[in-house]
Amino acid sequence: MFVQLQTPLPVHVIERGPGLAFAVIDYGPEHDLIWVTALDESGEIWCAPNPKVRLARNWTMGRGPDPAAANGAGRDETGGNGTARPGSHHASSSAPGARSPSP
Repeated sequence: MFVQLQTPLPVHVIERGPGLAFAVIDYGPEHDLIWVTALDESGEIWCAPNPKVRLARNWTMGRGPDPAAANGAGRDETGGNGTARPGSHHASSSAPGARSPSP
């Protein structure tokens, strides 16, 4: 099944970089979802399997980049927004709305 996303999602494809997912392909229960993604830097379109796709960070939701997506990107687990990801042991900043990481 091919599903065009009505609102493209900003994602990070591990080993490829950031982009916008604009469709999902579902071949059924024996297969990973496939995210059809336009990469920001090169403009290439890649069909990435679900384990390689991470949602982009979202400061208002308190979501930093996934550590696997951040490797090699020069970003810490907070994504520079001062809000620690769940399970992270980084100290939070004094940014408004920043939450302290839970032990």
